[in-house]
Amino acid sequence: MPALMDDHFDAYYDEYHDALEPDEPERPRDRRIDEAKDVLLEGLFRAQPERVFYERQIQVLSERRFFHWITGRALGELAAEGRIGTALAPLIGPINVRFYWSTRLRYWRRSAEAVRQLVARYSRPEFTRAVGQHGETMFDAALPTGGFMPRAKDVREYEGRKWEQTAHDLDRVFERDGVRYGVEIKNTLPYIDRRELQIKLAMCEALGLRPLFIMRSAPKSYIHQVNQAGGFVLRFDWQLYPFGYEAFAEEIHEKLGLPVDCPRAIETGTVQRFLNWHRRQQGAQKP
Repeated sequence: MPALMDDHFDAYYDEYHDALEPDEPERPRDRRIDEAKDVLLEGLFRAQPERVFYERQIQVLSERRFFHWITGRALGELAAEGRIGTALAPLIGPINVRFYWSTRLRYWRRSAEAVRQLVARYSRPEFTRAVGQHGETMFDAALPTGGFMPRAKDVREYEGRKWEQTAHDLDRVFERDGVRYGVEIKNTLPYIDRRELQIKLAMCEALGLRPLFIMRSAPKSYIHQVNQAGGFVLRFDWQLYPFGYEAFAEEIHEKLGLPVDCPRAIETGTVQRFLNWHRRQQGAQKP
């Protein structure tokens, strides 16, 4: 069993910690951190004192109310104040995972190890790649049902325009009614990295494409940036697991409460939201 390491909160940063918005410099303290601390302490740790949680899990469970980085900071402050317990453990390779639990829970190590093992199973690189590719495949099939037709994939160059500033590419180009969309699909629990978001927006502008970000979840600040660039964020809420992993998705949802599923197809209403927005944009452009 990998060692679980008790340590001070401010001594680490890892893939499962984003108390600050990614790539953001230190900012004035957000007042919502105090609200998040109260909600987490009462609604999570005191309501379920027998459970051990990991950080990303809490961020996702709380995302309807708080941005991930607000939740991360709230957890850090609660731990630093000694109001909840915390420990860091190795997950895969150099990646660590941080746990939190109620101070009323005396014997937390066995529960933490059970969570660690489950998280390690769906964090394996081969599985995360399969999940990412499956999300792209699912929307490759779904978008044409709304009349959006595929034009290109893995795009750095399109119709004579080329992106050379970085090695990034866009997942897809789809088109309807003469409007070409540069599409980025993120079938992940965490938000897209803020720097990547900005690069992909710049790519769309350079290639003459309208941005379409298809993501399980995104904070309002990211959605606003995409809207300001003339694009759309299509949220689908539940992470999509590849076919054949129905039992695994059910296990993760039951044991961790995470929004993972293994549907046969994207819901019609998801594509319809994008189609409705596209039609409104088309109508707004008519004289």
